[in-house]
Amino acid sequence: REKRRAQQQQILEEKEALRNIDPGNPNWEFLQMILDYKDQLEFNPLQDGDPLSDHQITVCVRKRPMNSKENKKKEVDVVTCPVKDQVIIHEPKTKVDLTKYLDSQHFRFDYAFDENATNELVYKYTARPLVQSIFDGGMATCFAYGQTGSGKTHTMGGEFQGKTQDSQGGIYAFAARDVFKLHKSPKYKGLNVGVSCSYFEIYSGKVFDLLSGKSKLRVLEDGKQQVVVVGLTEKEVDCVEDVLKLITHGNNIRTSGQTSANAHSSRSHAVFQIILRNNNNRKTLYGKFSLIDLAGNERGADTSSANRQTRMEGAEINKSLLALKECIRALGRKGAHLPFRASKLTQVLRDSFIGEKAKTCMIAMISPSMSSCEHTLNTLRYADRVKELGASEPSGQRAKTLNPDLDFAEEETVSARMDDGVMSPEDSDLAQLRSLNDGECSADWYNFQESVAHLQLLEEEVVESHKNLVDNMEHWINQDASLLAMSNEVDYDQDAYAQQLEDMIAEKQEVLAALREKTRAFRECLNEEEMQSKNLVSRRN
Repeated sequence: REKRRAQQQQILEEKEALRNIDPGNPNWEFLQMILDYKDQLEFNPLQDGDPLSDHQITVCVRKRPMNSKENKKKEVDVVTCPVKDQVIIHEPKTKVDLTKYLDSQHFRFDYAFDENATNELVYKYTARPLVQSIFDGGMATCFAYGQTGSGKTHTMGGEFQGKTQDSQGGIYAFAARDVFKLHKSPKYKGLNVGVSCSYFEIYSGKVFDLLSGKSKLRVLEDGKQQVVVVGLTEKEVDCVEDVLKLITHGNNIRTSGQTSANAHSSRSHAVFQIILRNNNNRKTLYGKFSLIDLAGNERGADTSSANRQTRMEGAEINKSLLALKECIRALGRKGAHLPFRASKLTQVLRDSFIGEKAKTCMIAMISPSMSSCEHTLNTLRYADRVKELGASEPSGQRAKTLNPDLDFAEEETVSARMDDGVMSPEDSDLAQLRSLNDGECSADWYNFQESVAHLQLLEEEVVESHKNLVDNMEHWINQDASLLAMSNEVDYDQDAYAQQLEDMIAEKQEVLAALREKTRAFRECLNEEEMQSKNLVSRRN
């Protein structure tokens, strides 16, 4: 008994000593476990000068430093980037007997940037190799993905000082700088191409032009299956300063909102494009670089909100992120079907996922704190699905971009008919999206997404018809005025007057009846969305 007491006393003294390392930290046990784990690791993080590898799809992770709010709360840093392509998440867990332990999960990507990496270093290994490809006639895309507050807008657009953003230190500005450098270089001087930029955001399935006062744009597909954003402003630029002005102007009117994670949270996908066009009469496209700051991924889970706007916002983000993942994976699997019609984001970027010269890069942003652990794991799992590199494989030996068994398993799923009333994947990109993410997307999820898509379509039709009605009003007023003028004449033709008036009334009735019918269908669709949302919530609970 004495021996046991002595042992218990020793354990208590050790615990007390550990607690005193960081007094007042409620998670001191986990902190110590993480420190012990780190002691066994060999650290060799990514350094400037490490070799660059050339991939069609590059996926990397960036960990941001702890912020003052987290330090004040004595948050524990649960993310470690020991080597240049590995990320370890130390997930704190508690056993049934209340014993605390760590579940350390390993992920492997092309590059892992720790909290000391600068925007310049991140740019050098991610977006910079893509700038070269657009001068070779290619299409390039670079995405920033992650939860709100993980540093997406900071990385893409530059550092914030309060609410104002210094655009010079972001990937947008670095890419523009290198575009002009290459444009003037001897190698590409003879190309005879002009540089222009466009900047738009996608919010709740609608496209808004950030360079023309946030005007709403329509996305149409022409006969050759080319997607066109009708009326998108494209401004010619001659230097980096021109580009920075456009970015600052666009950032000031971008849709943002408050969330628990961030007072200035991005609720839309922002797409900034640097476009090279041939200096000929038709200004044909030569190359395009799209830089995308995606909406916070935790908003995609917010489809159970009581507020329809938040619900539809969440549904659209959820769907577009799933569609984006599958489009990037299809790029790696030559000849695979591209489910680009499943979301507005992938529809607009369709030409960037096609052809040998298409290249893409995804930077997954993660927060280091223990309170963000679940979101961090979700972000890493998503990035891991985009390009599956085994965590245990040695760094030199690259995994095949896709799991070899995947092609067969998915072929079967794609051709199979659904038993739960969902359309078959051959008929709909949304159904294909569901079949490729079977574990994540239920039939209720599909039905909810379909009702949201139908709602958006009807909304566009109603607004378009309403606009046409207003345009017709002027024409009708002129006709009415000329008829009334005719009736003021001494010997006017009464038959002709009555006939024309009757025809005009019939025309007005027809247009108004059609608009009323569309509006009624829109109202019914709103009720349908409400019901589908309730079904989704009740099944989850």
